[in-house]
Amino acid sequence: MSGSAANKRIAKNTLLLYFRMLFTMAVGLYTSRVVLNTLGVEDFGIYNVVGGIVVVLSFLNGAMAGATQRFLNMELGCKDYDRLKKVFATSILIHFGASLIVLLLAETIGLWFLNTHLNIIPERMVAANWVYQLSIAAFIVSVISVPYNATIIAHEEMSAFAYIGILEVMLKLAVVLVLAISPFDKLIFYAFLLFVVSVIIRVIYGIYCNRKFEECSMSFWQIEKPLLKSMLSFSSWTIVGNLSYICHTQGVAIIMNLFFGATVNAAQGIANQVNAVVKGFVTNFLQALNPQVVKTYAEKDLDSMHKLVLRGSRISYFLVAFFTIPLVLEAPTILHIWLNNVPEYTVIFVRLVLLLSLFESFASLLSTAQGATGRIRNYQIVLTVIGLFHLPLSYLFYWLGYEPQAAMYIYLVLVCIIQIVRINIVCRSIGLSRRLFFNNVLLRCLWVTIVALIFPLFLHLKLIPSLWSTILISFVSVVTIVVSTFLFGFTQIEKKVVWMNIRKKL
Repeated sequence: MSGSAANKRIAKNTLLLYFRMLFTMAVGLYTSRVVLNTLGVEDFGIYNVVGGIVVVLSFLNGAMAGATQRFLNMELGCKDYDRLKKVFATSILIHFGASLIVLLLAETIGLWFLNTHLNIIPERMVAANWVYQLSIAAFIVSVISVPYNATIIAHEEMSAFAYIGILEVMLKLAVVLVLAISPFDKLIFYAFLLFVVSVIIRVIYGIYCNRKFEECSMSFWQIEKPLLKSMLSFSSWTIVGNLSYICHTQGVAIIMNLFFGATVNAAQGIANQVNAVVKGFVTNFLQALNPQVVKTYAEKDLDSMHKLVLRGSRISYFLVAFFTIPLVLEAPTILHIWLNNVPEYTVIFVRLVLLLSLFESFASLLSTAQGATGRIRNYQIVLTVIGLFHLPLSYLFYWLGYEPQAAMYIYLVLVCIIQIVRINIVCRSIGLSRRLFFNNVLLRCLWVTIVALIFPLFLHLKLIPSLWSTILISFVSVVTIVVSTFLFGFTQIEKKVVWMNIRKKL
């Protein structure tokens, strides 16, 4: 595929995914408020921390998903369609095995931890156990769906991905509306309905892939032992990296529960939902870009790969900054308008989580580039060792009496270290100049942030907090981030392309 055709396809797929994202965001913001008010702060916190145990046990699935995506993209880039069929068949076997291991761990270690260590009031333990079992069932369904989702992304058929995603959001909206009038225990019924939605979406993905992609037809499934060994070897090192992420997210959430109870988990859950909306814009962009990064490496077109990595890293940062700056500045008012009943610590959690996302904005793309090389052992070991310090340090600071947000301050420091190390390793692996990455990405992002902050921060400090001041500051933030991105974030060639497209539209 030519560079122009690839860019057009990336742009088309990104627009489709953003259409899905805007719809998902609008519905998600509404449903989050309704679910919080319907369940109450205590039950909402229970749902987040209990579901978090299942996520802790999902590190195997995350590793297998990364391996599946990488191998599918490589074979499509090499145009080896016979081997593509074997990759898909092997990934099905691997995910089935991963689901059995997760089920075993969940029904032994996870169940024991839920009933003996979590800080949940006794009268809600039965409901917590129901939520736990239904979360496990929903998770197993999602594990089986991964190879099908990965196939759609690898083929860059983002229209199907977008439309099925919209259907999933509509079903979850229906869940919330039914939940509000349900006569049953609302926490248990909510978990059950989400499980039903996951089954419906899984069936739709399966039907679509079996009809659309030849490699997904069961008649072509073949298992090749060397390929199985290769995929498992790649996954084994990805598991190491996933352990660090799980410790940072759900591991710390469990420690928060032990020290502060389910109310703090409710605040953390809301912060994670806000963060998911913001990161969703980057995720959609990267879902369209990642296959091209791997395919250009498979085609040995390193020059195109480097351009994609540099441009993608900058745009990922700008997309997060576009939302992070106004949300961080005006979090108290925005959260009050959205939720009305804002749990304690939610404001500081939202601000810190968004800052973390800003610092990590181009981590996913760099990981994809490193994964394309297949050399991930040292990369995963080094980053994991640094990231694993988060859990014991958080426990230590809580034991010493620090506030819940201390864990996020610790991770902010660790993320800065991790990003420096990540950039050095990836640039060396793909033959990209570290000086070029610094000048083309980091320096431009720094200038954009400084310029974009000046006027909104001045208004935030001078104006009395109110709805109108929030609207004004948010508007000014959006304008300044757009202008500063164009002036300082784009190269001269990119500016010309933007101007040409604007003139065509006008």
